[in-house]
Amino acid sequence: MSPSAERYLATGRDEDLPVIDAHHHIWDLQRNHHPWLADEPPAAFRYGDSSALCRDYLPADYRRDALAQNVVATVYMEAEHDPHDLLRETRWVHEIAARDGLPNAMAAAAFFDRDDAAELIRAQAAFPMVRSLRHKPRGVARPQDYDPSHRLPGSMRCPRWRAGYRHLAENGLHFELQTPWWHLPDALALARDFPQTLIVLNHLGLPADRSETGLAGWREAMARLSEAANVRVKLSGICVPGQAWTPALQGDIVLEAIARFGASRCMWASNFPVDGLVSGYGEILNGMRTITAGVSRPDRLAVFYGTAAQTYRL
Repeated sequence: MSPSAERYLATGRDEDLPVIDAHHHIWDLQRNHHPWLADEPPAAFRYGDSSALCRDYLPADYRRDALAQNVVATVYMEAEHDPHDLLRETRWVHEIAARDGLPNAMAAAAFFDRDDAAELIRAQAAFPMVRSLRHKPRGVARPQDYDPSHRLPGSMRCPRWRAGYRHLAENGLHFELQTPWWHLPDALALARDFPQTLIVLNHLGLPADRSETGLAGWREAMARLSEAANVRVKLSGICVPGQAWTPALQGDIVLEAIARFGASRCMWASNFPVDGLVSGYGEILNGMRTITAGVSRPDRLAVFYGTAAQTYRL
């Protein structure tokens, strides 16, 4: 255990709680092409107007946002780089880390249903900071349109997509899953069919619909997914457009996820700069500290530090 972790367990003070940010981005729009950030007008986004993201965001910007938050390590998440040259993004992140000291690990990109999936996965795994891969699977936009019998091309039930997915385990990588909660039955089937591959669910399954019906559907889907021991969850990316990130707004969702999956399977992440469209870095992290104030010290340490340290070998 690190000295910072031991210090927190001894004192219980928020200022001593070490934090690993398990999911953030950086980008240099002059050097690299991210279609969703370069398009004019900016592409539609779940938080609304994303034009504020269409600027360089580098380690100095991240450190400015995270100032005085006791962040001891970070994990870069692929940022939908030019799909024709996914390895360029990985090489660039390694260059930045060597120069600026962050990130400390990364989730790279792949397309599991491409002809060169096996080759690409092996190539990504060869980079020293790569721990996982993300390929956002195809799905439907509304829960009422979901049908588990459909094998949409590019979805988690697609045989071609699964043929590429099976190469993760042999390359020592886990899977970063971003999908709305109504596709979590697909994720549960994936977890059971490939038990050697760890799945990290990004952004709590995107519980954007906070209506009684929407939350009931999310709760049921998350409860079933928690049955798979090879699934972990990121407590991130749950901003609501037009509303500040507050413990009152997010508390029930966060605490339910921790209770359902256990602290050893949950980790905090900022999703910056994306979540900066709605709230500040400190507002989100301090809000999470407030929400978890009643959680035991060892479990709290796991959520903010230990789970991410183990997952990303930090």
